[in-house]
This record gives sequence, structure tokens and C-alpha cells, in this order.
Amino acid sequence: MNRIAVRLIVRGRVQGVGFRWWACEEARRLGLDGWVRNLADGSVELLAAGPETVVAEFVGSCGVGPSGARVSSVERQAAADDAARGYEARPTP
Repeated sequence: MNRIAVRLIVRGRVQGVGFRWWACEEARRLGLDGWVRNLADGSVELLAAGPETVVAEFVGSCGVGPSGARVSSVERQAAADDAARGYEARPTP
């Protein structure tokens, strides 16, 4: 298994629409590890770690999000795998 980690910043109408809850459910369904949190600027930050193909599927899903979201962009960058197990919502920093 080729495990990778990515950090995503999702922009658009992504707060107040259940994006964090949706991301947790989607990541858990896919068996990914990591976390999601709202940022003060209105975007959502995510860390996802797992098999490369599964992470890619998750990134693609984040480009759509839940039904109430209107995603305008997804910024992806490689990240350090923080060895988290499971997927959780974290508070806004």
C-alpha cells in the first residue's frame, strides 16, 4: 500500500452547509485517516492520509462536497502524515 497524505484548502460556500460532517463521513467510508476544520477566512482545511488512489477519490469528492456546498476551488499540497487513525472534525484554530 502506497500511503500518502495531502492537505486541502476548500473555498467557496463551504461553511454552514455541513461540509465538515460530510467530509468525515466520506473519509470514513473510504477508510482514510486525518481531520477537517473550518478556517477563520471561510474556507475548510482538510488532511487526508491513505492509499494514493483512495486519497485521489476523496480529493475529487471534495471538489463537489455536500448538496448545500458551492465549491469554487480546492488547493491540494503534499503533507506530512501525522499518523492519525480515524477521521475527525477539529475546532477552528
